[in-house]
Amino acid sequence: MKIAVFGANGYQGKLVVAELVRRGVEAVLVGRDPVRVAQAAASVGHPKAEKRVAAVDDHPGLVEALRGCDAVVNCAGPFTPSGAAVVRAAIAGGLHYVDTAGEQLYINGVFETFAAAAEAAGVTVVPATTDACLPADLLAHQLAARLGPLDELISTHVIAGGGGPSRGSLRSVIETIESVRAGGLAYDDGVWRPGVPARRGAVTLPGEPEATPVARFPLPEVVTVPRHVVVRHMEGLAEAELVERLNSPMPAEVVESLPEGPSEESRRGQRFTYVLDALGVDGRRARGFVRGTDTYGTTAAIAVESACRLVAEPIKAGVLAPAQAFDSLALLDRLARRGIRWSIEEPPAG
Repeated sequence: MKIAVFGANGYQGKLVVAELVRRGVEAVLVGRDPVRVAQAAASVGHPKAEKRVAAVDDHPGLVEALRGCDAVVNCAGPFTPSGAAVVRAAIAGGLHYVDTAGEQLYINGVFETFAAAAEAAGVTVVPATTDACLPADLLAHQLAARLGPLDELISTHVIAGGGGPSRGSLRSVIETIESVRAGGLAYDDGVWRPGVPARRGAVTLPGEPEATPVARFPLPEVVTVPRHVVVRHMEGLAEAELVERLNSPMPAEVVESLPEGPSEESRRGQRFTYVLDALGVDGRRARGFVRGTDTYGTTAAIAVESACRLVAEPIKAGVLAPAQAFDSLALLDRLARRGIRWSIEEPPAG
C-alpha cells in the first residue's frame, strides 16, 4: 500500500505523514516546494521517504506526482481555491481520494462536480475525513437507524482548549468568510440553501453546570448526512463566541506571522464534544455524542484510517459520504481505540 500526502509540508500534512509512518504504510510526500517537503520528511523522522514536487495549477505534473500510489490524502488548505485540482488529478490517475477539508461549500462542490467522473474512473472520493465530519456523519446514520426518518437533525460543535487554530485553518476562514458570516448551508426538504435567518440558542452538555451559547455555522456534515439519512431539516451550530471571532478574521499578514499550529502539549489539552439532536417524524427524540481530544491529531488518524480502508476494502466508486463508504458502527468502534467516544441517549418513553 502506497499513499500520497498532498500538502505534506503543512501542519496537518505532517501529522498525516507521521500517522502513516506509525502504521507502517509507505508514504509519498507531495508539495510544491522541494525544500519544505524535505524538511517535513525530516521533521517526522522519515527523511528517506519518497518526495515528489507538484503544484495545483499543473494538472499533468500533479497526475504524474501521484502516479503509482493507491490513494491520496489532500491536506493542502484552503481547499476552496485548490482542492478541486487535486480531486481531478486523483480521478485522472485512478487513485482513491480523501481530504481534511472543513470548508462546507467546497465539500458540497466535490459532490456536485465529481460524482460521475469518479464513478466512471472506478475510484472512491470521500471528502471531509476529519475529526468533526466523519464521526458526526457516522453517528447520524446510527441515530436514523434507531428513529427512522427524521424531521430535524441539529449538529452542534463545542471545543475547549487546544492552543488555537493552525495557520492553514485560519487561511480557510479567510477564504470562506462570507459563508461563515451567513451561517453556511442548511438542508430543507431536499435542497441545500443558505441558512438565513441564523439560528441562535444554547446547548447543555452532560456534566456542565451552564448551557453554552451557540449560533449557526457551516459544518460539513450538513452536506454529507442528507445523502444517506432521510431528514427534512438539518443545520449546524457552533459556540457563539467562536462564531463571533471567526466573523472578523485576522488579516493575512498577521496569520503568516503566527506559529504554524498549536504545540503537541496544547493539543493534548484540547477537548471536543459534538452533539447531534435528532427528532423523528413520529415525535421520538434521541441525542448522540462524540467526544475526544486533539482535533488535528484525531483528523490525521481518521484521514489515514479512511484512505487505508478504501485501498484495502474497495467499495463502490463515486463521491461518497463517510457512512456511504464505510460501515458506520464498525468504524465508530474502531475510532474508539483512538479515544473517540460516542454514545446515543434516548429519553424514557412517556
